[in-house]
Amino acid sequence: MRGPYKGACFCGAVEIEVAGEPNLMGYCHCRSCRSWSGGPVNAFSLWAPEAVRVTRGEEHIATYAKTEMSHRQYCRLCGGHLMARHPPLAMVDVFAATIPDMPFRPAIHVNYAETVLPMKDGLPKLRDFPAEAGGSGETVPE
Repeated sequence: MRGPYKGACFCGAVEIEVAGEPNLMGYCHCRSCRSWSGGPVNAFSLWAPEAVRVTRGEEHIATYAKTEMSHRQYCRLCGGHLMARHPPLAMVDVFAATIPDMPFRPAIHVNYAETVLPMKDGLPKLRDFPAEAGGSGETVPE
């Protein structure tokens, strides 16, 4: 996977591009991601900040930071979700749905202890986050 892969908000006013390799792809089951995404699970792709570029409409991006861990960004015109910057991790989560042509290859489930949609796919299921990201690193059964 090299890209670049292009994506946009719901109305198309903001366009983004990712290139290179994501650090990790997977699913988040936490209550915050579920609430933000409006779905039972959120598909993520984590990138180094320099791999993510806003190519149009940067002036339309708004940010909501419920916590210091997640600065969620969206289009202020349509409300379409774009990405979440994670300053403590020095990574950017570009929501998989935002870049529809990028091959999504999940490798992990995080915050699986909070799931409302059990998924039996053989991928590792972490109770919270990997230890290197400040979590317990503990796995839970499928």
